[in-house]
Amino acid sequence: MAKNRFSKAWIHAHLNDPYVKQAQQRGYRSRAAFKLLEIDERDQLLRRGQTVVDLGSTPGSWSQVIRERLAGPGGVIDGRIVAIDILPMEPVAGVDFLLGDFRDDAVLAEFERLIACPGQDPATVQVDLVVSDMAPNLSGVGLADAARMGHLAELALEFSERHLKPGGALLIKCFHGSGYSQIVEAFKRVFVTVATRKPKASRDGSAETYLLGRGLKARG
Repeated sequence: MAKNRFSKAWIHAHLNDPYVKQAQQRGYRSRAAFKLLEIDERDQLLRRGQTVVDLGSTPGSWSQVIRERLAGPGGVIDGRIVAIDILPMEPVAGVDFLLGDFRDDAVLAEFERLIACPGQDPATVQVDLVVSDMAPNLSGVGLADAARMGHLAELALEFSERHLKPGGALLIKCFHGSGYSQIVEAFKRVFVTVATRKPKASRDGSAETYLLGRGLKARG
């Protein structure tokens, strides 16, 4: 029988999770903030002056971390942060939020207009980093869930190929299991270097891992 996510045991473990407690103390909206913090400490992804996109951003903990990393003196953001999600997100100071599906042409057009410099053709907009902590609603059916996860990875890759600078990077969540090797191979076709990251903040027993691709391969 599948574990009930809201069972007493799960709630007890959640409330006693040290990362949950730290998130509450530091004002992060979820414990997921510490996954990005740990990866960034290792890989130095976030720097002032960047343009960063947070796909599937709600509830906003990754956007909060990005904001902290890009903040200069006085807390003013040095760079641009755009968060996109089909679900509403409470505002994060200095973060531009787009409510909608980033696959939709209208949302993409608004995104391009939002970060284009004055006089720049929006279609030429390029960003430094794309991050995604998105995951599908899991059904418990392995093959179906793997297909959903693979589809999200494919969408993030397509977005990144279109919008990343040549030296840019993409960080996404995925799950070990059926379809994982195909996601890795897809990353290797797009990026010069591909690495896996398993932050300590990932729950014990979780199959989640993160894929990091850096440097777009030349097309053709």
